[in-house]
Amino acid sequence: MELAKFLVEYGMFLAKLGTIAILLVLAIGAIIVLIMRSKDDLEHLNIKNINEKYETLSFMLNSQILSKKGLKQYLKQHKQEQKEKDKNSAEERKRTFVLDFKGDIKASTVSSLREEITAILTIADKKDEVFVVLESGGGTVHGYGLGASQLKRICDKGITLTVAVDKVAASGGYMMACVADKIIAAPFAILGSIGVLAQIPNFHRLLKKMDIDFEQITAGDHKRTLTLFGENTDKDREKFKEELEDTHHLFKDFVKDNRPQIDIDKIATGEHWYGRRAIELNLIDELITSDDYLTNAAMDSDVFEVKHERKKPVTEKLISFGANILSSIDGR
Repeated sequence: MELAKFLVEYGMFLAKLGTIAILLVLAIGAIIVLIMRSKDDLEHLNIKNINEKYETLSFMLNSQILSKKGLKQYLKQHKQEQKEKDKNSAEERKRTFVLDFKGDIKASTVSSLREEITAILTIADKKDEVFVVLESGGGTVHGYGLGASQLKRICDKGITLTVAVDKVAASGGYMMACVADKIIAAPFAILGSIGVLAQIPNFHRLLKKMDIDFEQITAGDHKRTLTLFGENTDKDREKFKEELEDTHHLFKDFVKDNRPQIDIDKIATGEHWYGRRAIELNLIDELITSDDYLTNAAMDSDVFEVKHERKKPVTEKLISFGANILSSIDGR
């Protein structure tokens, strides 16, 4: 009996060892494949035809609610409309390119936005339109300044740029939006906040209490204004405030240049407004959601969603793959 028990346990050990060996071989193979494909897989441009999406949704709904006779008539009408569309495509229908921009405090998604715009500008012409669904509460001046410059490239090519705000385009977000030929917004979207904010903690008194010295050496009268660890003076604060005021003037001038219909002194107070109030102040041009706008656009133009996607680098994939292997070995 003991021999049989030993053989069973030994067989189970060999099975586990074999399983581990197979997993290691698979892991090595996966590593080789990932390394070979990593350069090609990291970035690509994803393009979706929104017209087809709407048509599919319409067909799915009609197939459930229409009678057989009604569905037959619907399909016949759809076929006729498709023929007309194919006929018009030979005459080069207008194209609407849809971009989605969700900005964080660093405007980090500008890196994808610039790739999307570059791709579109290689094929778009003056009859086309770029439609940007923008959502941001603002952030760094240089980050959103670059974002605005990227959108400006579209206008400089003579291509119509429309920006849609469904939720919020404040501060740096509005800096980007105001470049557009047309700004639309949902009734309760937040817009404005044309001001500049800076805040910084100071630990000087805490360090002094703990008898810790902090030294900072600079060259140039205004190389440093406010500091985290040193002692701030009234002169430092005055210079810092001067820099903020200059940034605010630049912000105001930028908005005024791009939307001359705005009373800049009235709206550049740092306040924000909801869509219904924003239209009265000329911050936007129309109250409509991005969904309604695109549904209408799809009736007489070909609508394409363009998205630059960056996949996980090979190191992240390997870490995830390794974690899965360990989990399977442990039986979790």
